[in-house]
Amino acid sequence: MKKFTLWFLAFIITVGAAYYQRKTGPTYPKRLNVTLNDSVYELKLVRSIGLDERSEVKLNIKDSSIKAILYYKRFKTEEEYKSEVFTCKTYPVRSFIMNKVFKITEEKGFFADIPPQPAAGKLQYYIELTDSDGTQSVMKETPVIIRFKGGVPGYILGPHIILMFLAMLFSTGAGLLSIFRVPQYKKYGIWTLALLVTGGMILGPIVQKYAFGELWTGVPFGWDMTDNKTLIALIFWILAVVMNRNKEKPLFTLLASIVLLLVYSIPHSLFGSELDYTTGEVSQGIILTFFLYKQKFS
Repeated sequence: MKKFTLWFLAFIITVGAAYYQRKTGPTYPKRLNVTLNDSVYELKLVRSIGLDERSEVKLNIKDSSIKAILYYKRFKTEEEYKSEVFTCKTYPVRSFIMNKVFKITEEKGFFADIPPQPAAGKLQYYIELTDSDGTQSVMKETPVIIRFKGGVPGYILGPHIILMFLAMLFSTGAGLLSIFRVPQYKKYGIWTLALLVTGGMILGPIVQKYAFGELWTGVPFGWDMTDNKTLIALIFWILAVVMNRNKEKPLFTLLASIVLLLVYSIPHSLFGSELDYTTGEVSQGIILTFFLYKQKFS
């Protein structure tokens, strides 16, 4: 019964950490509410676009009397904003699950086209909305940032996500089991290390290669947050497995599980790859104790 309770708690902690990472990540849609013609709409403003996806911004607004204009420019440039009028469009949804399970066959809304950028390129944008009460600006003071990335095949991205989730789950489970000295914590520690190597150190770089053209941008080649946090977690789990090889030293397992939970609670893609439009180079950033350090590579 104790083991079931600990694994249930591990699952809850892992799901909570994954949810927090998703909600706070800089590439997930920016959510906000706006009131138009006395109706409240929740906008999900796109912040990441694959080069294999439609390059456009969508507003989930059905009222055709609304007028909307998108203003955009390349990130960190002195360019003037360009404008694009939102138009009502309907796209077919070609997904067996969406069609058969959720009965969704089409996607409707306001759409504005934007020019696709090279991988790691970024655009910043804000929106003006006009209804019967007048015009309002949305995100003009703090523009939304879109980062473009290369398309990652589902057969690579799917296993990567699943294996990393399982690594977090087994890590948390092993850590909780180690607190109560349940002998199986050593076995689950080995599984955690195997999952971390496969999902994070093998599939992770492959995902990044497809998305941004580089296999590894962490130490010693760069300061990419995602790569470096994976490396840190790996080092602690190697230490935990080695230290528990001949003797039971649960403290190392607990420490490794805490480190993995902490580093993977950091929003995904924070300070990730970014194209410098002036030099044509891609850089990564990482926050140190009191300042932002940046290193560039060609």
